[in-house]
Amino acid sequence: MTSRLLQPSLGSPDYDGIRQTLRENTSTEVLPGVRVSMVPLFTHDGRQVVRVSGPPGVTYRLDELESDGTFLVPEVDSPRAFTLEAPGIGSARVIVTPQRKWTVFVVHHSHLDIGYTDPQGTVLRHHLDYLDAALRLAQETAAWDDDARFRWTVESSYPAIKWLAARPAPQVEAFAELVRQGVVEVTALPFQLHTEACSTEELYRQLRFVRSFPFPVRSAMHTDVPGAVVGLVDALNSVGVRYLAAAHNWAGRSVPYLHGGDGLTRPFRWRAPSGQELLVWFTDTPHGMAYMEGNTVGLTDSYELSIDLLPRYLDSLANRSYPYGPGTFGWLGPDAAKPPYELDALHLRVQGAHADNAGPSIVPASIVRQWNQDWAWPRLRSATSSDFFDHVAERHFDALAVHEGDWTDWWADGLGSGARPLGYVRRAQSALRAAETLNTLAGHDATADIDDAYDKVALFNEHTWGAANPWEDAEEAGDSGGLQWTRKSAGAYQAQDDACDLLQAAISRFGRGTGSFAVFNPATNTRTDVVRAFLPRDVVPLDAPIVLVDARTGRRVPHHEEVVEPEDWPTRPIGRHLEAVVEDVPGFGYVRLDVAPGERAPAAAETGEPVLENEFYRVSYGVREGHIRSIFDKVAGRELVNQDAAGGFGQYVYDRYATAPHFNHMSGHVGAHDRTLLGDRAIARHAAIVKSVRTAVGEKLVVELQGKGVDWLRTTIELHRGVPRLDLRYQLAKQGTPGKEAVFLAFPFAAGRPPAAWELTGGVGGTDLPKVPGSAAYMLPIRHWMAFEDPELTIAWATMEAPLVQLGTIHMPYAPFPPTLDDEPGTLYSWALNNIWDTNFPAQQQGETTFRYAVASRARADARRLGAETAAGLTDPFIAVPTGTALPEERFAEVDHPDVRITSLGAGPVARLRSLSSEPVEVTVRLGERSVKVRIPACGVVEL
Repeated sequence: MTSRLLQPSLGSPDYDGIRQTLRENTSTEVLPGVRVSMVPLFTHDGRQVVRVSGPPGVTYRLDELESDGTFLVPEVDSPRAFTLEAPGIGSARVIVTPQRKWTVFVVHHSHLDIGYTDPQGTVLRHHLDYLDAALRLAQETAAWDDDARFRWTVESSYPAIKWLAARPAPQVEAFAELVRQGVVEVTALPFQLHTEACSTEELYRQLRFVRSFPFPVRSAMHTDVPGAVVGLVDALNSVGVRYLAAAHNWAGRSVPYLHGGDGLTRPFRWRAPSGQELLVWFTDTPHGMAYMEGNTVGLTDSYELSIDLLPRYLDSLANRSYPYGPGTFGWLGPDAAKPPYELDALHLRVQGAHADNAGPSIVPASIVRQWNQDWAWPRLRSATSSDFFDHVAERHFDALAVHEGDWTDWWADGLGSGARPLGYVRRAQSALRAAETLNTLAGHDATADIDDAYDKVALFNEHTWGAANPWEDAEEAGDSGGLQWTRKSAGAYQAQDDACDLLQAAISRFGRGTGSFAVFNPATNTRTDVVRAFLPRDVVPLDAPIVLVDARTGRRVPHHEEVVEPEDWPTRPIGRHLEAVVEDVPGFGYVRLDVAPGERAPAAAETGEPVLENEFYRVSYGVREGHIRSIFDKVAGRELVNQDAAGGFGQYVYDRYATAPHFNHMSGHVGAHDRTLLGDRAIARHAAIVKSVRTAVGEKLVVELQGKGVDWLRTTIELHRGVPRLDLRYQLAKQGTPGKEAVFLAFPFAAGRPPAAWELTGGVGGTDLPKVPGSAAYMLPIRHWMAFEDPELTIAWATMEAPLVQLGTIHMPYAPFPPTLDDEPGTLYSWALNNIWDTNFPAQQQGETTFRYAVASRARADARRLGAETAAGLTDPFIAVPTGTALPEERFAEVDHPDVRITSLGAGPVARLRSLSSEPVEVTVRLGERSVKVRIPACGVVEL
C-alpha cells in the first residue's frame, strides 16, 4: 500500500506521460473512445498506414478492409473519404490525407558531461570505453545494408583526443579509417562549453586539435547549453568546419519562444559580421528533451515502440508548432505559434540509454535495419551528423533563412554560481596573453605550456559545473557534488597559478638584470597608466632613498612606495612595492624607468575626506548612503551618475528568493510572473571610511560596509594622476548558504539610453545589432566592457571578474524573468554572484571574493574604442620587468588601424589580431623589422 505513495517522478517529466501526450496529439476521436491517426508510414508496395485505437477486442472496418487497429490503404495523393465502422459503437467518416515521405538521419552519440552523472575522471574513462565499443560495433555491422550499419558521432572530441593517445597503433588506424569512410565522425569542439565564458584566444585554441587528427573534421556539436557566442561562427570556420548541430536544453530556465524563437526555423544559416557562416541544425526541449528526441520516440527501447511513436512524431512535426503539448516536460512550455517543420529530412539524435553520458548501443541500428526491411517510408539511416548536413546543403541551402548576431546563452546565469574561481579564470585568460607575448619576445617558445594552461581554463568553462545533486558529497554517481566541485574549482585556481608562473618566467627571460624596470604595455595602443613594481632589498637597501627616472627624458617620475619589513611579513620577499604613473608607453613595447639615488619618497597623506580628484574626474562618496554620489567629468563638464536612479552608483544589492534549496531542478519548475518570490532585498549600510589618502601617484578611498549575505564588504576607489579612468574594487567576505540568493552592484549612468556596444567572445554586441531569434534577453554575459554613446559624450564601463550584466532593471531569476524595478535605460547591474540553480552548478559559495571595475568617459569618442581602452587597465596592466640592459624605449609590434588590436604574440613569430570594426578593414602590421598588409573582416580574428 505505502509504495503507491511514492511517485517515480515528482513534477518532472516521465517518458510514459510524454509519449501518451504524443499519441493524443496525433490522433482524433471520431467515435466515443475511438481515435484515428494518419501517419507518414508507407509499405514497399505503395500503401500507407491509418491507425485506429479504442476499446480492446474490437475489429474495425475501413471500407472493405478489416483490422484490429492498423490499416494499410492505397497511397493517396489528395484527401480521400473512407467509412470507419466499429461494431457496437457506430460508424464515422474518415478523411485519409497524403503524407510526407521522410528521410530520418538517426545520429547516435553520447552527450558528454564531464561530471554531473559521476566524478570527472570516471566519466572520461567511461567515454574511452565507449569508443572501444563503437569501434567494435562498427566492425561487427560492416556487412549490413549501408543505411543500417552502426554509425557513431563523437559529440565532443576530448575523449577522442585521449583515446587516440592511449590505444595501440593498429586500433587507432582502424578507427581513423572508419572516420574517413564516414562510419564514425569526430566533431570539432573538445567538450561542451559555456562559450561566453571563454576568451577569444581560448576558444580558438580549443580547436587546435582539429588540425592534428589523422582524418577530416567537418562538423561540430553544441549540446545542452542553450546558446553560443557569435564568435563561434568564425572560430569553427577557421578550422574548416561549416556545420553545427545544436541541442538546447531549456530546463525551465529558457524561454526563447517569448523572444522571437518561434521564428527560428530549422535548419538555418548563422552568419557572423565577417560574412562567414555555419549551417545550423538545432533541436530543443519541446522537440523531445533537446538531445534525447530519438530516445523519446523509442529508438533506444524497441522496434515495436519506435513503430508506434516515430511516425506520430513525424506527423506532429509536419502539422504542429511543437510535437508535444505545452508543459509536457514539467516546466514552462511553448504557448505561441511556430511554423511546423517544412523539410522532409530530419536530424534525430539518439543515445544508448535514457541518460547523459550513455554509451553506444546496437539497438538503434538494429531498429533501422528492421524498419527499412518492413517499410519504404520514412527511410531511416543510421548516420553521422555530417550526413544530414550534406543532404540539406545539397538540396535546400539557398532557401534557408539567414540569421546574424549573438545566440545569447540562457544558462549563462550559472556563471555567477562560482564567482571566485570564475574570477581567477578570467584573470588567467588575460595573464596568459601577456605571458606568451613576453616569452616570445624573449626568444622562448612557451606554446606547449600556454596551451596546457588554456586547457585548464577551458575545462573550467566546460558546461558541467557540478553534480546532478551538487549539495551532496558522495563518492560516485550524481550525488558526488563535493568531489566534483573540488576538482572543478581546483582547475580554475591551478590555471591562475600556471598563468602567474608563466608570466614570472617570461619576465625573468625578458628582463635580464636589475637597476631599472622596463615598463611593458601588453595592449596595442600607446597609453598612460599606473605600474606596480617590486624592488628587493638585496638590489637596493631599504634605508636607501630612491627616485624613478624616465630614461627617455631624464625626468623624474613621481612614485609611491610601501616597504615590507622583515618583522611585518617574514614569509614574503622583503623590499619595496613601488607605484608610479608612466606616460605614453607604446603598445607592445616598453619604457625604461631607472632606479637612482635620491630623496625619500613622500609618505601618503591622510585626508579623511570622501572625495577624490585628478585632472579628469572629481568623485564624491556618500558615507551615509553607502555608495558613490557623483563622478564629475571635469573635461566634459558632465555628471556621469544618474543621481535619481533607484540604486546608488556601486551600491551593493542583495536579493533572497522564496524557493527551497536542495531539490533537483526546482528552479526549472517554478515560474515567476511578478515579485512574489522575491523574499527580501537589502542594500549595504553603515559605511565607515577606513582609508582616505593622497600620494604622489593619486588618491585612494577605502570604505567598509555591512550587508546581508556577507561578513563585510570593502570598497576601494582610486584615481591616478594623468590617467583618465576611475578604478573600483569590491571585496566581500561571502557567507555560505544553500538559500537562493543573488548579489548585484548597481551602476546608474546619466546616459539616458541603453549601451551602444559591448564586448563578446570573438565579436561585439549592441542594442541595435542583430541577435539570433530566441536569444536570452533579460541578462547579458559579456567579456570586459560596455559603452554608452551620445552626440556629446561617450561613457565606458569595464569589468574584470564578473561577466553577467542586467540592463535597466533587476529581473527575477525565474522564467519568464519579470523585472522588479522600473526600467532605467542608462543603468547597468553587474550580477556579481548568485545561487539560483538546483542542479549542475554549485549549491552555495563563500569566502573572500573580489570584483574590479573601471569607468572612463571622453567627448565624442567611438564607443568600441573607448570600451576596449578602458578595459585594458584591468585586462592588460603594465608589467614591470627588472632589467639592466633595456633601451630607453622600444616597440615590438604595431598595427595602423585604431579598431584593430594585437591580442598576443606567439612563437614563430605569430601575431594574433582582432578587429572591433563593423566593417572590413585593411591594415599594416609591423613586427620588428617586418611588416605585412592584411585584410580583416568585420569583427574578425586573424592569426599571422
